[in-house]
Amino acid sequence: MKKSPNKVEIISEVSSVEDIEFEYIESEIEDWQSSPPVYEISTYPADFTLEVLYKKWKAKDIEIPGYQRQFVWKQVQASKLIESFLLDLPVPPVYFYKERKSQRLQVIDGQQRLKSVFCFFDGIFGDKEKGDKEIFRLKGLSDKSKYHERTFQEFDPSDQRKLNDSVLRAFIVQQLDPNDDTSVYHIFERLNTGGTLLTNQEVRNCIYHGKFNDFLLDLNNDEDWRAILGKKNPDSRQKDVELILRFFALLNIDRYEKPMKEYLTKFMVANRNPKEEFLRKATDLFTAVCKVVVKNLGTKPFHIRAGLNSAVLDSVMCAVANNINHVPKDIDKRYRKLLSDNDYLESTSGATTDVEVVKNRFELANRILFKK
Repeated sequence: MKKSPNKVEIISEVSSVEDIEFEYIESEIEDWQSSPPVYEISTYPADFTLEVLYKKWKAKDIEIPGYQRQFVWKQVQASKLIESFLLDLPVPPVYFYKERKSQRLQVIDGQQRLKSVFCFFDGIFGDKEKGDKEIFRLKGLSDKSKYHERTFQEFDPSDQRKLNDSVLRAFIVQQLDPNDDTSVYHIFERLNTGGTLLTNQEVRNCIYHGKFNDFLLDLNNDEDWRAILGKKNPDSRQKDVELILRFFALLNIDRYEKPMKEYLTKFMVANRNPKEEFLRKATDLFTAVCKVVVKNLGTKPFHIRAGLNSAVLDSVMCAVANNINHVPKDIDKRYRKLLSDNDYLESTSGATTDVEVVKNRFELANRILFKK
């Protein structure tokens, strides 16, 4: 039997879509909705001219995180915003988070307004990469408006200066304590005003984009992983990506602290841009674990009752990872024994995110599956 990769110390560095149906566990829902810890945060207003914001955008000093929503405003909506600036009408403020290290401004709320302005200055409306673009002429205005059907380049110099000098108020948020950027998760969670409430992982994907986030997205397409989930295509709300994050975060179970949501967020912050060696070992480990699970337990092995049980998945997959080079031939029988253990069943259906409960089910999975 080919030797599998050794377990990696993960915390050493700090389409057509089918949604996954999860088994309803009340404690998991409560954990997802848990309140954040206390942060020391500074918030202050800043009045930027549109010209300054545009220059910052071009210099990459303003960052709209890659996940975020696509530019969904219609050209008429964007045109009316531009007209509001020209007519000195009030425009809602935008919110930025100032990153501690880079000092870049991350957009928390106001993406549609900012992109409308930037597109108008560029003279192009739509997504250039997708080929969905057209010349940005102001539409939907009164026929009597001197701005109707005009581009920025067609404005009189005085109107160009007026728009350049128009002010958009911003609120800039900085985290003072603790010495990291973890609060931005909770700030974004509350301030983002898009039409669809984002899941925890969608928010993480927005804020903590980087090599580790890309790594999770890549692993989510692994063939054996998709077989474990029983879904060919990635979940539209990234619930499957969060399960991969949960797997890596819980490999070092002694570090686990409740709530699960906060623990996963801190883990993602700590590993945002890891070394290539870290990613290579983590990839080898994850794919090896998935192969062992599918080969020995079959497809959809963690759909215990109504749907996928994330508590069974995390405990079994982490147990396999920690014993990847010593998988017994009768692990399928041992797994059936595990699922008939009353203590284990209770730990996967009750308060599944409590510290002692999590550690107990991990200990049971490891002992029943791998001890002689």
